[in-house]
Amino acid sequence: MNRNTTEGKFDQIKGKVKQSVGEAIGNEKLANSGAVDQVKGAANEAWGNAKDAARTVIQDHQARAEAKHAEVKQNAAGTVHDIREKITSTAQNVKNAVSDKAEQIKQDHRRSA
Repeated sequence: MNRNTTEGKFDQIKGKVKQSVGEAIGNEKLANSGAVDQVKGAANEAWGNAKDAARTVIQDHQARAEAKHAEVKQNAAGTVHDIREKITSTAQNVKNAVSDKAEQIKQDHRRSA
């Protein structure tokens, strides 16, 4: 509940009292003023409720966005890890192939010498 909602409820109660007193004593101006306060209070309360609803929606979207961000970040970390593993594995395979070929060349050279 926010300030607008609270003030709106208060204005409505105040307006009902003023209207009732005005009608009881035959004071049309006081009764009308009470009705105006009730309308003003109802509008203020409705505005406060709309603000609360908007705040709730915004907070929900922020929470969802943060959760999605964390998920994307986690997925990216996994992908980066996989890429690193592929690169180091490929480098290891190339090193092994070059080393094997170099060893084969050395052995062929020793036999022919």
